[in-house]
Amino acid sequence: MTRSQPRRARGTVGHAYSALNMRLLLAGFGLVTMTVFAVLAFNADLVWLGVLCVVFAVVAVVDLIIIQRRRAARRREEPGARHSLFE
Repeated sequence: MTRSQPRRARGTVGHAYSALNMRLLLAGFGLVTMTVFAVLAFNADLVWLGVLCVVFAVVAVVDLIIIQRRRAARRREEPGARHSLFE
């Protein structure tokens, strides 16, 4: 069994469960966006909105870490393979 995907996932190494590179791009975008919104919210004295944006930014960081671990596992399983953004 491969370690790059969840145990009960329907995908295989040949057909991925999710597009990891696309998830990486979207999580990075979410991190940057939520960080900017948090700064703007705190500057506008909307503390509750700033805290909410910080929570979402932390979720994006955790997602980035998980995605990178899965990409590293896939790289170990398929050395030298190149993957596009959508696979």
